[in-house]
Amino acid sequence: MDYSLFKKDKLTDKDSVTYIVSDIKALSTLQLSSDEREYAESKFKEKKEESATVITINRLKSYIGILFIGEESCSNHYIEKVRRCGASFYNSANKEGFTQFAVQNLVEKKEFSLAFVEGVLLSAYSFDKYKSEKKEKSALKIGVIDKSVFDNDLKELSNLIESVYLTRDLVNEPLGYLTAEKFGEIVKEKSLEHNFSAEVFNREKIEALRMNGLLSVNRGSIDPPTFSVMEWKPDNAVNSKPVVLVGKGVMFDTGGLNLKTPAGSMDTMKCDMGGAAAVLGAIVAAASNKLPVHVVGLVPATDNRPGQKAFVPGDIIKMYNGKTVEVINTDAEGRLILADALSFASSYDPMVVIDLATLTGNAAIAIGIHGIVGMGTAGNNFKNAVEVSGDNVCERVVWFPFWEDYDDSVKSKIADIKNLGEREGGAISAGKFLGHFTDKPWIHLDIAGPAFLPSNVGYRPAGGSGVGVRLLFNYLASLSQ
Repeated sequence: MDYSLFKKDKLTDKDSVTYIVSDIKALSTLQLSSDEREYAESKFKEKKEESATVITINRLKSYIGILFIGEESCSNHYIEKVRRCGASFYNSANKEGFTQFAVQNLVEKKEFSLAFVEGVLLSAYSFDKYKSEKKEKSALKIGVIDKSVFDNDLKELSNLIESVYLTRDLVNEPLGYLTAEKFGEIVKEKSLEHNFSAEVFNREKIEALRMNGLLSVNRGSIDPPTFSVMEWKPDNAVNSKPVVLVGKGVMFDTGGLNLKTPAGSMDTMKCDMGGAAAVLGAIVAAASNKLPVHVVGLVPATDNRPGQKAFVPGDIIKMYNGKTVEVINTDAEGRLILADALSFASSYDPMVVIDLATLTGNAAIAIGIHGIVGMGTAGNNFKNAVEVSGDNVCERVVWFPFWEDYDDSVKSKIADIKNLGEREGGAISAGKFLGHFTDKPWIHLDIAGPAFLPSNVGYRPAGGSGVGVRLLFNYLASLSQ
C-alpha cells in the first residue's frame, strides 16, 4: 500500500478530516454545518456511555470523521479501541473513495492520534500481487494536526507499519515463489536496505554444522534448506548480551509422510513460516528505527514434503547439540528445525532467547485467533516485560504452565527424547521438547492461532496478520528506555 504520513499545520475548507474530541462542547469549534453538528450531537448522546466511538459524515466532496473519546485514559484496552476506530473510519472512507484526509486531535494526548493512524494504516494493507486485474488505488495520504506529535513519532510508526506489511507479504506468498532460498535472498536484500548484517547458510554449511533436525525435515524436499542469521548491533546498544529471536521457517508443511489428512488442513500451510517472517520484520523494524538494542535473528528454513528420501516415523536424529530424537510423527517437524536454531542461539550468550512459531494446532484450539500461547524457562522479569508489550499492542500472551509433570510426555524409550507427546497438552509438550535445546533464559511463543486469519478482524486482514512484529518491536523498544 502506497501511503504518506506527515505533520500538518492546519485544515482547509476542502479537507477530509477526523476530529478527535472528548466533549460535546468541542463540536461547536469544528468546521461543521448546523445539520452536521446536530447529527453529531445526537450520535454522541446516543453513545456517550461507550468509549472510543467514531461517526462519519459524507459530504460528497469530503469525508468527515468524529472520534469521541469517552474518557481520556491511555490504558492499553482503550488505546486498542482507538486503533479499531481508525480501522473502521478507513474502511468507511475508502469504500466511498476517500483516501486523503487529516487527523486533528483536540484532546492533546498524542497516544490517541498515533493509535488512530496506526489502525488506519494496518487496515489499509492488501495483497493483490497475483491478481491479473488490479483496481486502481489512490495513494493514502494522512496529515496529522497534533502539537504533541513530532516527525520522529510518525517516522517510527511508518517504519513499524512497513515491517508489518513485509511480514504479511511473506506469509501470503506461495511456496512457488517463497522457497527457503528465496527467503534467504530477501533477508540479504533487507539487510542492505536497512543496514544490519546478515549471513545465509547453504546446505553445505548446514551439513558442516550438523544441524540434523533441519536437514532431516528437508530430506523430502526438492529445494535446499537455508539458515539465516541476522544481527542489528548498534554502537550505542544498551544491552551487553543480545536478545536472540528465533523464527520457525517451514515454508510449506504437507505433514511429510504423516500427511495432513483432514479436509482443508493443508490449504493454508504456506503460513507455517509466520514465525520466520515475524523475526525478519522485527529486525527490520529495530534497524530502520535505529533502536539502541543488540538483537540477533535466526531462521531455519525448509518445506516439509513426502519426497523420495523423506524422514520417517522411527528415525533417530542426532541434533546439533548432540541429543538424539526419536521421530514419532513427521508432522511435528517445526520443533525439529527450531531445536537446532535454539542450540545455535547459545553461541551468542544471549540475555534472553524468544522463539516464534506456528507450532501446534493445540494452541490455536485452546485460545483461538485472539492471543499467543507463551511458556518457557525465562524468569518473571522477562515474561512480565513480554506480556506488557503484548498488551501494549494487543498481541496478547497467555502463559501456559510449564510444570515438570509434563517432562515425561517427550521421553523416549530408545532415544533421549521423542518429537511428539500426548494429544492432551500438546502445545506444552511441544514446548517441553524445545526446552531440551537451550539452557538460556527462553520464551516460546506459539502463534498458530493469530498468524493466518480466515477473514478480516478489525485492522487485521484475512491471510497473514503480521502478528509478532509489533510485540517484539515494543519489547525491544522498552529495553532501550
